[in-house]
Amino acid sequence: MIVSGSEKLVGLVVAALGAMGVIAYYWRSRRKTPEEVERARCLDLHRRGRLTSGEIIDVVEPQADPRNHRLVVYRYDVAGVRYEVAQDLTRLPQAYELAQRMLGNAIYLKYDTQQPANSIIACEHWSGIPSPSPQASSPGLVGTSSGQRAKAGS
Repeated sequence: MIVSGSEKLVGLVVAALGAMGVIAYYWRSRRKTPEEVERARCLDLHRRGRLTSGEIIDVVEPQADPRNHRLVVYRYDVAGVRYEVAQDLTRLPQAYELAQRMLGNAIYLKYDTQQPANSIIACEHWSGIPSPSPQASSPGLVGTSSGQRAKAGS
């Protein structure tokens, strides 16, 4: 059996289309988990969000099951509109513990200027929840106290 050049070309095209179909199927079937979507949202807000102040108004404790979500409810005003929202801090236990101690106190948060109800008070790289200790009274980067920043600027 003799195969002509055009038949080889058709075979290569069919094989390439098949490979592209398999890749496209894998790409589309790989959906992000809800945790991955939330992490990406928080990091995006950290990167481009506008900073404002707010107040922690409630901390929702997990019931008997420790896998329950740990929610922090906070409020803030943007352009004369008051927002009350919650953020799940289950994956950020240090921020959640700080929020428990800061109930009723001022915090910083970052919000989306196009959709102000979309906001965060903490992510992996930033926290707007101040430490209740006297040395670190202003919010900032996680693991950085205002005392350390003051020494660096002196």
